Amino acid sequence: MAKFIKIYPDNPNEKEIQKVVKILKDGGLVIYPTDTVYGLGCDITNSRALERIAKIKGIKLEKANFSFVCNDLSNISEYVKNLDTSSFKILKRALPGPYTFILEGNNNLPKEFKKKKTVGIRVPDNNIALELVKQLGNPIVSTSIYDEDEVIEYTTDPELIFEKWQDRVEAVIDGGYGDNTASTIIDLTGYEPEIIREGKGDIDIL
Repeated sequence: MAKFIKIYPDNPNEKEIQKVVKILKDGGLVIYPTDTVYGLGCDITNSRALERIAKIKGIKLEKANFSFVCNDLSNISEYVKNLDTSSFKILKRALPGPYTFILEGNNNLPKEFKKKKTVGIRVPDNNIALELVKQLGNPIVSTSIYDEDEVIEYTTDPELIFEKWQDRVEAVIDGGYGDNTASTIIDLTGYEPEIIREGKGDIDIL
């Protein structure tokens, strides 16, 4: 059964963060809060954990469109090609925030994603998520937690998430109620930014 770990977003407890980081390093799956919906994530360097998430989502890993959750812009530059000035300015204005940016991947992508030309990058405005990535030392590969109920679409109550997911993950973080609106997705790989999905983020940043 998964651990249910309470962490306060305003001032994340170092000891509790370290508990979750250890689970991630050991190949565990973790459900954690972001600035939008709750995410299901694992260590980007752990192949077995990546395969587990893909299996849960019912897709082949090489075809999965998971996000890389980073803690700052320098983190991002490890996995994407050099950004032009206008794209960099957009990222600087928007992050941390409720956006997923589609960017061109570089040769540092984990082997599971080598065939992908683009990657989705997130730097959520949530202290728990940022601290997890910082302490882990590399990005978390992440996907949103969907709810089968079309009206709810995303589960927002961490206790209900725990009830539903406790047999499939190693930890669920209770960071308070989540949002039920996903991030805005913006593609920066073309000549002009393209909005793929409007979500919580304000598109006036473009």
